[in-house]
Parts: sequence; structure tokens; C-alpha cells
Amino acid sequence: MKKQLALFWILLSVASLARAQYVIKDNSELLNLKKLPQEKVYLNHTGPVVFAGEYINYAFYNFNAQNSRLSTISDIGYVALVNEQKEYVLEQKIRLTNAKGQGDFFINTDVPSGNYKLLAYTQWMKNNGLKQVYKDDIVVINPYQVDQGALIGDVSDNQTEALKVQPVDSSMILIQLDKNIHQPREKVVLNIKNYKAKLGHGNYTLKVQQKEAIQAQPVMNAMEFGTTYMGVDGELLKKAGDSLYLPEQRGELLYGTVKNNDGPVANADVVVSIPGEEFLTKFAVTDESGNFYTYLKKQYKTPRAIIQVLNGDKNMVVEQRYASKLDVSGLNFGNFHLKPEYRDEIIGRSVHNQLENQFFSAKPDSVLLGFPIDPFDGGMPETLRLDEYTQFPTFEETLVELFSFAGYRNNGKGNDYIRVAQDFETYDEANNFDPAIVVIDGVFIPNHEAIKEFDARKIETISLVRDQFVLLGKSYQGMLYVKTYDGDFYQNYQPEVGVNVDIKKPLDNKNYYKQFYAENDSLGYGSIPDYRRLLLWEPHVEVKDEELQFEFYTSDLTGEFEVVFDGFTTYGKPISFKKIFVVREENQ
Repeated sequence: MKKQLALFWILLSVASLARAQYVIKDNSELLNLKKLPQEKVYLNHTGPVVFAGEYINYAFYNFNAQNSRLSTISDIGYVALVNEQKEYVLEQKIRLTNAKGQGDFFINTDVPSGNYKLLAYTQWMKNNGLKQVYKDDIVVINPYQVDQGALIGDVSDNQTEALKVQPVDSSMILIQLDKNIHQPREKVVLNIKNYKAKLGHGNYTLKVQQKEAIQAQPVMNAMEFGTTYMGVDGELLKKAGDSLYLPEQRGELLYGTVKNNDGPVANADVVVSIPGEEFLTKFAVTDESGNFYTYLKKQYKTPRAIIQVLNGDKNMVVEQRYASKLDVSGLNFGNFHLKPEYRDEIIGRSVHNQLENQFFSAKPDSVLLGFPIDPFDGGMPETLRLDEYTQFPTFEETLVELFSFAGYRNNGKGNDYIRVAQDFETYDEANNFDPAIVVIDGVFIPNHEAIKEFDARKIETISLVRDQFVLLGKSYQGMLYVKTYDGDFYQNYQPEVGVNVDIKKPLDNKNYYKQFYAENDSLGYGSIPDYRRLLLWEPHVEVKDEELQFEFYTSDLTGEFEVVFDGFTTYGKPISFKKIFVVREENQ
């Protein structure tokens, strides 16, 4: 039985697009590209003012620009922070599930005070330029650096930038609190009521945050986004002969080129290994320009790619390529300036941040594990732990002495190869002499002879699958997976024809820490300072019932706090609403 591994397919449906990565060839190809709707992104975040030592959390919504419904196009989104010099301070990559994603980033003490821009986009959106991209103002205050010139205005300029008045809509959703005045470290019960039935169903972000004492332009809400980005283009703005950013429709796009002394190499078989215990192996074929493309759909753990040409010669050179960054030269920045009356707020907030960071380990966020990757695609491997058997010095000897169904075969004038015996008792299939797929710590091994002398004392387990596989039209008999004790074979592996490179993986989703206080302090939090400004962060809340209930605890901070419920109905209607409550000491 020949089995096509889901891990090893090529996205044939966009093969014609892949060849147009750099240039749209003709009007016929352009017409097909224009049939794919453009996108627009909304980012709900915890700005607008952030201090060095604080995080910005964000929730990412990706929409079809033609109908304002959640997009079915891109699987990967991007968030960037850009300074007034039009330099990227950071760019993050996130996975989108049903057009939604989430993430956060920390403002280090080496990020200077200033006006910044927060951007959010997909690769497909970048084709239409900066006007298609989500943009919002961020003010960074870094009190640990002496130079605050970027936020100090001309003393002769007494004009203050007027703060925009944001639209709100509470016609469908109601926020209810158990009471409007709370004490520090007290439980708050919050109810979200949908009294418009299906009309209120949708996807929203819920945050409870201390009201900003430093007056900056407020975070763009969903209703403001709906108006601001209503007129963005619904289709690709390109013409034949233009370069193109490919849409990441089936996961994270990884691509590159294969060349030799004569130029690009067409029809070269390329294998991409993402190593680790839950490894990925992807295959591709170069086009007439020597380009290869593959998509990484599954959530891998190791940010490394080993890219190899199968049956390549020593004159071939493999190069991984990257999409160029969005041109941000046309960005306009906010005009926030510090005022003397902010001095006490800045000092107090900085002290609180230092205390919060000092006790961060007592309140950790946790990384959400993705679905486990099955490298054998449902096959049932036979696994041997080598420490349970007599140890042999080399990999070849280990196969000879311990395995009845796997071993090296002489290939005449070519390199010897490993073959796994067929399972005629289970499968009714013709006899073959095909090589096995051999993988060490997730690295595909094209030349089996090169690992004959591999030190078997480093090997923890060897797993064997006797199924047949077809990869890029080539048949393989079985799979042999070798796991070393250290799991780091990939770190020093040098492909005969290829490269071993670091890659930038998408962020892992987090389960954000939620503070809890027991009446008798059985958890021991009573002695730990609590200066959280963000009391609750739910990046994506799906409303499909009449009522949702949330609980959270106030911190040691007093003053006004905002409950902000912000998002979009299933029909694309933006909803934004907020409610204020107060935290104060009992004797105040």
C-alpha cells in the first residue's frame, strides 16, 4: 500500500502563483490574482502609552476587504513597531486560526522614549502598500534613559493636540458589574449580556485596564476602524510585470532558490526539514527560475530549517530567501509631548513596573501547546530503546545486530542505502527494492552511506515503520527515525548540497496568568506586591449565547478602571463599548 504523507505535499493549487513571486507575467495571470480578495486587519491592543518594562498585548482580526467578514485567505499575520526614523523596532509573526490571532511584546529598556507606530498586516496586504495596513499610535516612555528629547516639545508651543472622541455602540451588548466600587485585591464579577440574539453573535476582545492618566490619543476601537478602513481596496493593486508578495494561504511560506555555475536550476527536488522530536518534512520542486516554495502549516517548535537538494551536485548553491519589509517611508506619527504634571505618574508607574517584573516568576503566563505533530502520519512504529540491548559502536552495526527488518543494501557504483523490509503479511503489494526514508532528530538524510559510522552510543531510540511512501513521485520503502539522547543532531549537520539556517517561527499562543486571591491566603500571594494595570485580558471572546460571565481580581492600584468590550458581529458590524468602575481603599 502506497501512502501519501500529509507532511510531504506541495500546494499545487498556488503553483502558478509561486512562479509569480517576483514578477506577474501577463494579464491573464493578473486577472486570476485579482479574483483573490484583498484583506484588512484590526488590532485591539493595550496601548496607547507603554513604559519600558511593560508588555503590549494584542488581538489580531483579519477581514476580507470586500465584505468585512473574517478572511479565509491568510494563515499568517504580522505585527510591527516602527519608530519615527521609519525603522522597524520589531516585527512578529503569528498564526491565524479562523482569521484570528494573538500575541504580545515587551518594551526593553533599550527602546528610547518617542512616538511610534503599531502596524498589523498580512503578506497579501503588503501588495497594496501602506494604505491597506492597520496603523495606530503608540507612545513609549522610557524613564531609564536620560535623553527624553523625542517627547519634549518646544516650550514656546502651547498648543495641545486635541484628543479624538471615539464612537461607541451599546445597542447589542451590555456590560454589568456586581458593583461599581471595589477594594484592592477584591473579586469582581463581570457579565456580558447579548440582548439581540443572533445579531449580537460575533468575535470580541475583552480587557479591563486602569484608565490612562497620561493623555495620549486613545487606542483605535472597532467602530473607528470600521469607518477609517471602510474604503480600502478590495482587490490587488498590481499590473503585469510587477513584483508580488505571495498570500500565505496554507501556512507559513518558506522559499528560496537553487543555482549552479550556469544559473538557476529548474526541476530540482528539494527537501526541507524542520527538526525536533515533532519534526516536519516538506518537499518541493524548483521552477524554471530555480525557485522553490513550501508552506509550514503545523505548529513546529524548533526555529531551524535544513534545506537540501536531492541528488544534487557540488556546484549547486541553495539560498533561503525572505520577503522584503513593507515600505514605511510614508508613515505619519503622533505628536505626543510630556508635561510637567506627568512627573509623579511616571515615577510611580516605573516603580510599580520594577516590582511587577521582580516577581514575574510568581505570576507566569503559560504557552498553549498546539496539536501534536505525528511524524508517521498515523503509522504505528516499532521502537527499540538501545540502552536495553548490547551497545554497538556504529549505526551500521546496530542495524545489523538489532533489526531484522532494516539494514544497508549495496548499490553497486552508487552510495549504499538503507532498506526496510516489506510487510507482506499486512499488505498485498509487489516486491520492491526502494530505499527507506531516514530521519535523525528530524533531519532528512539523503545520503545513507554518510551515516554508517555515526556513533551509536549517542542514539536513544530507533523507530521503524514498514509502510510504503511516495514523495515527489519517488517511492520509498519504510521509514527509519533515529532519536539521539541530546536531540541536537541538526545543530551541527552540514548538508552536502544545501543549507542549515535559522528561521523566524510564529509566536506561540499564551494562556495569560489570572491572579486569584483566597480568603485565607492559602496560595501565599499576600506578601507579593500586585501592581497590575491590566486586570483582565481575553483576546478573543466568542459570543454565541445570551450571557457570558467572567471573574477577575483587582490589584493594589486604586483609581478608575475601564472595562472595554470591542469587536465585530458575525455579519461584520463593529461594536465598541466601555464601562468605568472605581477601586479604592475601604476608608477612602
